[in-house]
Amino acid sequence: MPTSAKGTRYRRKRARPVGAAARPPSEIAVVGAGIVGLSVAWFLQERGVEVTVYDADHAASGASWGNAGWLTPALTTPLPEPDVLRYGLKTALRPSSPVFVPPRLDPHLWRFLAGFAAHCTTRRWQAGMTAYTPLNKLAIRAFDDLADAGATPRARQARPFLTCFRTTSEAGDFIGHLRQIQQAGQSVYFDYLTGPQVRGAQPALSEDVDAAVLIHGQRFVHPPHFVRSLAHSVIARGGKLNEWTRIVGIDTEATAVHLLDNGGARHRHDAVVLATGAALIRIARDHGVRRLVQAGRGYSFTALGDEIPQAPVYFPQQRVACTPLHEPVDPSGVAAPILSEQTGERLRVAGMMEFRDPSEPLDPRRIRAIVDSVRSLLPGVDMDQRHDEWVGSRPCTTDGLPLIGVTNSPRVFVAGGHGMWGMALGPVTGKLLAEQITSGTVPTPLAPFHPLR
Repeated sequence: MPTSAKGTRYRRKRARPVGAAARPPSEIAVVGAGIVGLSVAWFLQERGVEVTVYDADHAASGASWGNAGWLTPALTTPLPEPDVLRYGLKTALRPSSPVFVPPRLDPHLWRFLAGFAAHCTTRRWQAGMTAYTPLNKLAIRAFDDLADAGATPRARQARPFLTCFRTTSEAGDFIGHLRQIQQAGQSVYFDYLTGPQVRGAQPALSEDVDAAVLIHGQRFVHPPHFVRSLAHSVIARGGKLNEWTRIVGIDTEATAVHLLDNGGARHRHDAVVLATGAALIRIARDHGVRRLVQAGRGYSFTALGDEIPQAPVYFPQQRVACTPLHEPVDPSGVAAPILSEQTGERLRVAGMMEFRDPSEPLDPRRIRAIVDSVRSLLPGVDMDQRHDEWVGSRPCTTDGLPLIGVTNSPRVFVAGGHGMWGMALGPVTGKLLAEQITSGTVPTPLAPFHPLR
């Protein structure tokens, strides 16, 4: 029985062979140059496959650029849960709410929200957590694989990783949530801190933070730097990158797939992986993928200050994540937006779940809502000196589980729908899907995420 680098055993299921002769594909297209698509491409290269990556924008853009950069298996859980539903029903129509639904007639959105609400039960959350746990156990190892090969910077240890609360009762509720995660089989090790202990662990916090939960074993990265490094590695190993190339259709035949781009050109490959984030279903539905994928837009910005936390800080009540940006940004190589030229310490501040069309512009009210919710909790951070204000779309599914695997065409695969966990689960998704594509076997950790479920 196969064993992972950390000793986690898993069984494999047979997948449908690729192509009439059941031969592994030797040349594969990956559509989408974010963390998920680039991870798929890199791990396919590890297995001797030639790859061509297409992106409608530039590499390392979208949610891969603006997210918080957390690698937190202890917190990687299905988004639909009873507390989210109760909270959303009370606040979702308020523009300042961390979870915002615009009051407009949008049949796709309301069908998604109805499906999402149906999964906000304890029983379905527990089932989803059971599905996530085996994937979470392998997630950090995949980051180490990339770092060991020199493809990316090594993820930093989050020491400490604090979840912070104004009151001890709020912290108690969160500890109850962690206990539920533990009961699902996920390892979570934590300490409970109060009063002066909180500031002893993280001096940047104000006295308004009266309690915190210190979670051990978590990591973080500088998202733009990490994903661009991965793109550089894919290219350096012989991969092709076609930016500003939108794939609008796929034709399949017995021995190949043909991608049609927005300029009318056709590109022939042995197989294709669709990793296009919130736009996943636009093409995937033609190949049997019927799950709704909705853009859950997140916001972020970079702030300066005299006292920046040197490790991630999370405010669950405000739904705000803060990450120090330690690594330098290298603007050379793959075309991508870079962080503004700034001096001093920098903190990425991220939050919001806004169910809105990805093409709509950034709404300044969301930025103000994030600022107002945490300004008093981080007095050494100048929330008015903001740079790189950003909005991007995270691909959310109704059941909170990603879509990973083969479609009704044995030459078309998908990898997406990770919601807020694309960064945390991108490399392990790429590693396991590359195994499935080249070996014809489905690693058991991927079984719950079948895209035709």
